[in-house]
Amino acid sequence: MAYIMVDIESDGPIPGDYSMISFGAVLVQDSLKETFYGRLKPISENYIPEALAVSGHTREETLNFDDPAKVMSDFAAWLKRVCRDKPHFISDNNGFDWMFVCWYFHHFTGDNPFGFSSQNLGSLYKGMVKDMFQNFKHLRQTSHTHHPVDDAKGNAEALLTLKHEYGLKIKL
Repeated sequence: MAYIMVDIESDGPIPGDYSMISFGAVLVQDSLKETFYGRLKPISENYIPEALAVSGHTREETLNFDDPAKVMSDFAAWLKRVCRDKPHFISDNNGFDWMFVCWYFHHFTGDNPFGFSSQNLGSLYKGMVKDMFQNFKHLRQTSHTHHPVDDAKGNAEALLTLKHEYGLKIKL
């Protein structure tokens, strides 16, 4: 199986009414060398300045980002290139990240290479340590910068730690 750790940045809480501004993806393997980074032009006039500020970009900058259809097509091609079989989506907050990636794939390419499901890294960790109040974020090595590739890489490092040090049975 190919696990793809994903992180997105947006300018609001939901896709369609608001826009995914950027996202990063990492093929989860020991080297973490296969990454994807996309910056997407807004699809809506709506945006929440505080949400956009998290990405580190201004509205004016985002208006010069790439066409979302091209970015999503490029992402699908990258997935096909780096995955030996069906990619599996995993993220820190899959409820948020998944809805944007899924919506953008279906809206701009007509298909989602990930299918219809995703995994949540935080929930996986809570289950492994049997404590709903624990957090995996101390397992990251790469700093959480809100650059989506950095954040996806840090989360992939945490997943690899669960495999190598906690005994998670996962086929990468």
